Amino acid sequence: MSREKLSTLLLSSPNDKTVVVVDVRDSDHIGGHIKSSRHVPSSTLDWAIPDLVRQLRNAPKVVFHCALSQQRGPSAAFKYLRERERINVGENEAVEKEELLKQEVYVLDGGFVKWQEKYGNDERLTENYNAGLWAYGY
Repeated sequence: MSREKLSTLLLSSPNDKTVVVVDVRDSDHIGGHIKSSRHVPSSTLDWAIPDLVRQLRNAPKVVFHCALSQQRGPSAAFKYLRERERINVGENEAVEKEELLKQEVYVLDGGFVKWQEKYGNDERLTENYNAGLWAYGY
């Protein structure tokens, strides 16, 4: 998902859970984060993903990202999709499969690095932003 599309979704429905953003950065989770995002470090995904799938089962859109969304973000999205399918196998399949088809799972293009370039100073979209940490690049 592009940063522009995500920003539009977040600004159009700031108080509901139309889109849930999951930030899987680890120790590099500094210098700011997307407002209302959930921080689930990639190092905890193996045990955190089953709970995350259950918690987000009714979210229409889930967007994963890391710093660049080249490895951890896409890997987390894949683990999420795989676990979502595993959990739902055998559980009231007709209802569950319908829910599975409704939820869309994305990876944020360019990750937080690209996000902060455009929206870092926008307090409607980014919290705890520290421009000094990003001044010389990632």
